[in-house]
Amino acid sequence: MVRVSQNIPIGKAEISLAQLNDRAREIFRQIVESYLTTGEPLGSRNLSRLIQTPLSPASVRNVMTDLEQLGLIYAPHTSAGRLPTELGLRFFVDALMQIGDVNENDRRAIEAQVAGSGKSVENVLNEASGMLSGLTRAAGVVLAAKTNVRLKHIEFVRLEPQRALVVLVGDDGQVENRVLQLPIGLPSSALIEATNFLNARVRGKTLTEAKAELERAMKEEQAKLDELTQKVVEAGLASWSGGETDQRRLIVRGQSHLLEDLKALEDLERVRMLFEALETRREVADLLGRAEQAEGVRIFIGSENKLFSLSGSSTIISPYRDAAGSIVGVLGVIGPTRLNYARVIPMVDYTARVVGKLISG
Repeated sequence: MVRVSQNIPIGKAEISLAQLNDRAREIFRQIVESYLTTGEPLGSRNLSRLIQTPLSPASVRNVMTDLEQLGLIYAPHTSAGRLPTELGLRFFVDALMQIGDVNENDRRAIEAQVAGSGKSVENVLNEASGMLSGLTRAAGVVLAAKTNVRLKHIEFVRLEPQRALVVLVGDDGQVENRVLQLPIGLPSSALIEATNFLNARVRGKTLTEAKAELERAMKEEQAKLDELTQKVVEAGLASWSGGETDQRRLIVRGQSHLLEDLKALEDLERVRMLFEALETRREVADLLGRAEQAEGVRIFIGSENKLFSLSGSSTIISPYRDAAGSIVGVLGVIGPTRLNYARVIPMVDYTARVVGKLISG
């Protein structure tokens, strides 16, 4: 069963399902499903042919007027058909849409591509992002905690008398470099001692575990370490801990899918603005990070998130967990508001579970 986290309603009073009779629900559903399929407005004449209850175009227009007054649909042009509003899409997703499970073909595709990427966490996450993009025709995104990678080796390499490179090697092959300021008069022997001190205590630990272990060891062994060596170790700890966004990797794959099926110049402009938003990686990371407190799939439609409000985009994301059950990252898709929600939501949920099992194994 797919769990969907409750979202904050968009700026208007919540709509109750009881406010719509069967006729209104059917007409509203047809308008939304037509939009999700074609992106085009649906008029009363075509609607009267689609619905099961026999109604004249005039009667359909009356129902459409009621739906407009509720803020669920709108007319993009004079005498045109109707499209769902953002509030209408949210109402459809929360109250009317039936979320099934991932079909067998998609299940096999997800497992084969993600599981077949090897044991590297980096490869698993890259494959998950690319796979979601390919299956949903949207941009696949993954936000991963760097602290989840276990350390294999650390080394200090002097660049200049007062600058050194700190090299961190993860057990999955990832390599990170940070430039470090050195105390005045630091001998090369102090860098070697700091390297040995660290490697003896951090191998096989995550960055978070290593930081806690080193802080404890520093208190116990201050007398054994040279004062300048202590400063090098402390400076190394400070550079690795960084800020919250510095501890995260943002992977975005498949932006080109967003250029498909554009209907008009305004569509192209929205995609351009979405591309610009995706370039602000820190803000995207902050947005995805909001899902880390959720128990299941989180859905943001249009202006429900400020970052993508101008581009009229939707975001469907889910956290994934490690073997201990702790949330260690978020994955999902970003695309137009006319995503196939019923198909994409369970796919994001299932992919998060597959990734969680792989990185835990």
